[in-house]
Amino acid sequence: MTQHMYLLQSLIKKTGCMPRFFTCLFYVCIIPYLILFFYDIIYHDINWREKMKISIIGLGSVGSAVATAVKNTGLAHEIVLFDRDGIRARAAAEDLGHAAAFSYDVKITAVNNYRAIRGSEIVIIAAGANQKPGETRTDLLHANANVIGDIVPRVMANVDSKTVKLIIVTNPLDVMVMLAQKLSGLPANRVIGTGTMLDSARLRTILARQLSVSTQSINAYVLGEHGDSSMINWSSACIGGIDLNSFCRQTKISLPATTRNTILHRVHNAAYEIIRGRGATWDGIAGAVADLIRCIANDENRILTVSTVDGVGTKALAMSLPRVVGNHGVVATLMPKMDATESAALRASGKIIRKNYNSI
Repeated sequence: MTQHMYLLQSLIKKTGCMPRFFTCLFYVCIIPYLILFFYDIIYHDINWREKMKISIIGLGSVGSAVATAVKNTGLAHEIVLFDRDGIRARAAAEDLGHAAAFSYDVKITAVNNYRAIRGSEIVIIAAGANQKPGETRTDLLHANANVIGDIVPRVMANVDSKTVKLIIVTNPLDVMVMLAQKLSGLPANRVIGTGTMLDSARLRTILARQLSVSTQSINAYVLGEHGDSSMINWSSACIGGIDLNSFCRQTKISLPATTRNTILHRVHNAAYEIIRGRGATWDGIAGAVADLIRCIANDENRILTVSTVDGVGTKALAMSLPRVVGNHGVVATLMPKMDATESAALRASGKIIRKNYNSI
């Protein structure tokens, strides 16, 4: 052994090949291994940070569509489906579990008791009566107030009030957000209604067709109530960073007041038209919930027109405004530029929400 070591040392001194050998070995074997090692650590850290337990309360047409959309985000390691009808919950979980085999690996649990939602970072409340043809969202007020009044205390008894975020989908949405925030005792920034996210998406879709541009290039918001009193914030609308009026002048596209009023009418009536055609709306709102989940899970701090409670006591009011949303919920509320007519319309919408809340 000693003789072999002596020969190796002599070879190194004469040729200097051994240092080159170890240098090559280092670059060829060690560095790739270290890269893979640290990538694995970072990758798993990101994935564990993003993936969360999400519970969905209510598995009607809306709740079921929301469950599918949330599963398709890939951001949940477990989805709990709660419905008072245990057979419906189990059927929904089974069907969604089969779909998960084609996409993200997620544990899907069907329950009809609230204990199973423990550990949820987000609870989505989609329970309650849906609009029927001819009904407005406000027609659901008292029935769904009772539903929220029953659900929220049961949810709060089984979640961590220090971290949980409630997402409200039940209509009339803004009133239900106010009621859920009061009953839960959570900070207002963690009780979030989908608000006019869907209304704003409908507006962008209509404008995209009118202006022949992608919806991705349009920043335009519907604000106020998620309902018939909502208003369009035309003054702040822009296309690719160019204000709407300037864009229309440059492209020689006419968008007069009559056309804008027609667009507002189409936004207000979009849900009614869909309900007449298929009995309910579910895909659009499910997409809005999934987008909100992405914003929270990825801490995107993106601006969404969600509904949360501002103010306290008799001045408390939930309505949709542009708000910065991240991992901690709503982190900032913004007030866009408006003309006098728009400001008046927003105040009128707020008064309707408050009146409806006072009536329950």
